[in-house]
Parts: sequence; C-alpha cells; structure tokens
Amino acid sequence: MIALSAPDRAAFDERGVLFPLPVLAPPEVAAALGVVARIGAESPDVRKRLLLHKTHLVSRTLWDLLFHPAIVDRVEGLVGPDVRVWGAGFFAKEARSSDYVSWHQDAHYWGLEPDDIVTAWVALTDSSPDNGCMRVVAGSHRSPLPHVDTFAADNMLSRGQEIAVKVEAGQATDVVLKPGEMSLHHVRIAHGSEPNRSDRPRIGFVIRYIGGHVRPTGGRRDKAVLVRGTDRGFFDPETPPTGELDPADVARHAASHGASPNAKPVPPAPASM
Repeated sequence: MIALSAPDRAAFDERGVLFPLPVLAPPEVAAALGVVARIGAESPDVRKRLLLHKTHLVSRTLWDLLFHPAIVDRVEGLVGPDVRVWGAGFFAKEARSSDYVSWHQDAHYWGLEPDDIVTAWVALTDSSPDNGCMRVVAGSHRSPLPHVDTFAADNMLSRGQEIAVKVEAGQATDVVLKPGEMSLHHVRIAHGSEPNRSDRPRIGFVIRYIGGHVRPTGGRRDKAVLVRGTDRGFFDPETPPTGELDPADVARHAASHGASPNAKPVPPAPASM
C-alpha cells in the first residue's frame, strides 16, 4: 500500500493540495491517451459529451484507472477507508488555445456534503505554466468564498464561475506535473488555469473521489462508483463499461448523463498525441 506519510497529510491539511505524486507508468499513460484519440474520432456532439463527463463509463481503460492502487491508496489517507468516484473526465487544452479556467471552488457548485472530497488531477502530458497548468491558492480551502457567474468567452467552466475575490499573482502556486504524475486537491481550494501559450497540448484525466460518508444534498439521488471499502447506500451504483467506446455504453452514457457540473466541452487532442 502506498500510504501518505504523516508530513504529506499535514501538508495537505495546511495547503489543500499535494503534488507531484508519481502514479502511472508510461504504458498506462499511453493507454489513456489512446482513449482520448478514440474519442477524438467520434462526431462532434458525442466527442463533447464524452470528454468531460464520466468518461470512465465508456472506457474500461479509464474505469480501471479509478481503482489504481497508487491513486486510491493516497486518497484513502485523506477521505477515509470507504472511497467512491463521483465523476471523472478530461481537461484538455490544445496548443495555442485561448481556453482558461477562472478561479473557483468546486464545493460551491457540486451539491455534496461534507467536504471530504479530493480531486486527483492525473497528467497525461506535461503540465506547466506555459501550457496552462492548474494553479491554486494554497490554504484557500479553509473557508468558502463568494462566487459570481461571468459567462466569459473562452472560460472552460459552463457559467464562467469565478470567486468574487481578487487573486494576486504572488498568491498563486503552479501545479507543475510530468506525464504519469498527479496532484491531489481539496474540493474547496481556489483553483484555475491560464491559456495554453505553448506549441504543446496539455491533457489531464481528472477523478473526483469522495468519502463513503459523503452524500448528495437536497434529498436527490445520484450515482457513483465504489472503488474501496463499504457501500453506505448514499449513491446508486454505476454500470461498468464493457470495453472501449462500445456503442451500448455510449448510448447509455448519452441517455443518463448531461453536461459536467462545472465545465463546458473543449476540443479533443489530436489523434497523433
């Protein structure tokens, strides 16, 4: 078991983010990028829907990644022994893309409580300041911040969600990752990203892990994948995919799932990546 060390746990509690953590071997990175390429060959409407929202429901490769011991062992140290995946998908920026993500806190929009929720951001390409890596305000997870909807052009979030607090340049930390590395960040940390000003794509597979005691708010039912521990009955189970973009899985995904709770679709990476 690859458990978090006591210093790592203390650092996460203090800063709300932990990186870089090695998790995937090169063949595993290549397999995940192969999924991106296959999705890129789909029609625009299907491609848009699949990239961001619960992509693991149409790909056995991605489904298996949810259970990866190098990821889940560490997540367990932050959310407890009962671990579910509430969502997963790709955040991709093409080379020279003007797309960006405004500063926001996921907890403001997701409708889950309590906030024992951690996002694993798994890099499939390098993620650095010049190609628009994620940035965080360390320590901002300690309290909620007011938000506004801007509907700004090129904002990758569906409503241009943005904290109503100015973030100074010196407050931001660049979450720099190499392919196969991941970061873990708290659901309430303020985070965002700049446009990709490089000639390289930036692709990350993002997995939303929740503790077994976390439940939807407002009495609604939702679905999630139990990846470790005991099912406490707060979510309905998801149906595993049978392979890679099997037509039945794609049709089930289309019938069951709409847009991501935070993001609007972005173009896929070229198939050559």
